[in-house]
Amino acid sequence: MTKILMVCLGNICRSPLAEGILKSKLDADFFTVDSAGTSAYHIGNKPDARSIAVAKLNGIDISSQRARQFSKQDFKDFDVIYAMDNSNYNNIVALAANEDDKAKVKLILNTISPNQNLDVPDPYYGGDKGFDNVYHLLDNACSAIIETL
Repeated sequence: MTKILMVCLGNICRSPLAEGILKSKLDADFFTVDSAGTSAYHIGNKPDARSIAVAKLNGIDISSQRARQFSKQDFKDFDVIYAMDNSNYNNIVALAANEDDKAKVKLILNTISPNQNLDVPDPYYGGDKGFDNVYHLLDNACSAIIETL
């Protein structure tokens, strides 16, 4: 069983979408996918309504997800950790106990744009079009992730 974690800031926009998209593409008998945020702002909350809507438009239901905060335990619980942007990548790596933990952390867009260290833009203040853009970026990245598994 391969365990994959998606991480953004609040765990209500980007990482829930990434979790839902990747789950929809993988066999749950062989893979576990979860998401978390580096902040505690939204613990226990549903994903943003716009994330739920764009996922639903694409045949994915993320409405039962609840935000949680990333913890040091996640290094033990997951095989690979995908950060949505450089800021969250740095926040995650700062919690790493060793080089093995750090090696688990990757920027998700490097799967489609290798070594460019691009950020998935935070769509929170960007309106519905921002959520569409993020969905398509993450869909492409999740397809690339599958090719590496």
